Amino acid sequence: MSTSVDPSQHTIVDAAITSRRSLRAFLPTPVPRSTIEEILTVASRAPSGTNTQPWKVHVLTGESRQALSNRIVAAYDDPELLAEHREEYAYYPEQWVSPYIDRRRKVGWDLYSLLGIAKTDKARMHDQHARNYRFFDAPVGLIFTIDRLMCQGSWLDYGMFLQSIMVAARGRGLDTCPQAAFTQFHRLIAEQLGLSAGEMVVCGMSLGVADPGAIENQLVTEREPVAGFTRFHD
Repeated sequence: MSTSVDPSQHTIVDAAITSRRSLRAFLPTPVPRSTIEEILTVASRAPSGTNTQPWKVHVLTGESRQALSNRIVAAYDDPELLAEHREEYAYYPEQWVSPYIDRRRKVGWDLYSLLGIAKTDKARMHDQHARNYRFFDAPVGLIFTIDRLMCQGSWLDYGMFLQSIMVAARGRGLDTCPQAAFTQFHRLIAEQLGLSAGEMVVCGMSLGVADPGAIENQLVTEREPVAGFTRFHD
């Protein structure tokens, strides 16, 4: 039986969804473990095929977060070590076409423009990308994994779980940044976190209180209007 919801509550839900952005600078303000558990409890209500619930979450704070970050950044900054690390699954297409490549380029250059990074400044681009592996200084880092035996449908379910985490965080005044960048270093993550051979890294996520003074947090990405991606068949 469906539980009724006060129609006026839709504005609260809408606000949590539409105010979600991928923020890239956080304050050191701690997030209580109880709050993290609340967010994950809410997100666990995300749908999954035949209730398989394929998600596994590793929560990193304090020294554990710092240790993983240090290890990945060391590999990222060393060209020889970096060459040894490749993504385990294809997140992006091998061949880009419009409009996807246009959107990708725009968000990248919009961010670099805010930060004053020129298109030729490879060193600063490298340093900015490395901030992914510091969880953008967020006090909480999340690493998400899935059993290798699960198939494509479970990855679709996983996306709904991740979205639910981000929306639940917004409902509590917190912000997030989902990060596929971590997948390149899945072997280091597996070693650091003691993952089993059957556990595959899906992505990472930063969680915390956004730094309101950080210029990169002014970035607001554009969205295609409904008419641009929808066909109504009457």
